Amino acid sequence: MIYVLDACAMIALYCDEPGAEIVWDCLSESGSQCFAHSINLFEVFYDIHRRTGEVTAKQAIDDLLALGISERTDLERTLWEEAGNLKAIRKRIAPPDCFGIVLTRKLNGQFVTSDHGELDAIAAAGICNIRFIR
Repeated sequence: MIYVLDACAMIALYCDEPGAEIVWDCLSESGSQCFAHSINLFEVFYDIHRRTGEVTAKQAIDDLLALGISERTDLERTLWEEAGNLKAIRKRIAPPDCFGIVLTRKLNGQFVTSDHGELDAIAAAGICNIRFIR
């Protein structure tokens, strides 16, 4: 299975928050691949930076990548246009989540998140296969 992790899933893993065990399962599942779009890694970086500082934020990203999360830097026009279309139509969704969802669709994977408020409607509409960690 291919998994695309959003920021809250990676933060849950790094900070051992509720749902971390589900993210661990994704990483340790035999034959699975875990990805994160650079924009979602940016969210992790700034969140941890605000909490504990830049040095810890840089280490957090390094640690997440060392655990087996692969960074995807896809930013071709078709990808950002699809992300923009999603944001325009589904106004109540964060732009980084739009990139994660579009990357998930591109890779035919499953988006891993805890953001029910923004993403329940996306899952219900069948726009993207979503796995909620809590």
